[in-house]
Amino acid sequence: MRVAILSVCLLSVCGWAQTKNSVDLEMMTWPELKAAIQGGKTTALVYNGGTETRGPQNVNGGHTLMAHATVISIAEKLGNAIAAPVMPFSVNNGNANLPGTIGLTGPAFALVNEQVSEQLIKNGFKTVILMGDHGGGQKELGEVAKKLDEKYSGKGIRVVFCDEVYQKANGDFDKWLEANHYPISSHAGIPDTSEMLYLGGDKGWVRKDLIATALGDPPRKPGETRDPNAKRINNGIQGDARPSTVELGKRIFDMRVAYAVDQIHRLLP
Repeated sequence: MRVAILSVCLLSVCGWAQTKNSVDLEMMTWPELKAAIQGGKTTALVYNGGTETRGPQNVNGGHTLMAHATVISIAEKLGNAIAAPVMPFSVNNGNANLPGTIGLTGPAFALVNEQVSEQLIKNGFKTVILMGDHGGGQKELGEVAKKLDEKYSGKGIRVVFCDEVYQKANGDFDKWLEANHYPISSHAGIPDTSEMLYLGGDKGWVRKDLIATALGDPPRKPGETRDPNAKRINNGIQGDARPSTVELGKRIFDMRVAYAVDQIHRLLP
């Protein structure tokens, strides 16, 4: 009987400890969240994911799934932050030929992020950090952060945009791939597929049996026009995703988290 009672007590303590250390707003009760804010976790992380086609091998919710794992890790490393619910839509547009994309216009996306940020401020957060896992919407996030920072900075509240978690991390990872003789790829290519393998390969995020044939349209560098004579496959992949691995996924994930934490520290010394 004493052993049973002790086991129950230990389980209760462990459960309380896990709750106490939670950084996921969606998994907290309001008293837990209020206690966390009063205890110093006054930074809210607003990470935008996205719902879009990601080649035959990756699920359409990849941006949002990766974003959730990323923002939780960033919050844990910062120590004073709470991860707000990840936004599942980005600046994008649906396509009946490759169904699965659900996009927002730029103005709608900006308005949603603006209102969510202000709601978090009303909840008691003193800092809001905007981030995004999708290329579309980066400009809008920067504009929203600038607008709200000007509005609230006089009240001791900051709103900033952390762009390096996406742009710099992706750019540097692409350079690393090229230096190590991997084929060039972008959307649904090596970075996306590898990161999804690392974070959710055992959760059904990737159709592993399709990786061997995950070859798409010739990739384009930023600002580069499409070659009209290049053969189009039109399967949602830009480049060659076949060399994707769990190890590469861990590399890009760790880079994202490290770049975000470093930039946030620089933005908010």
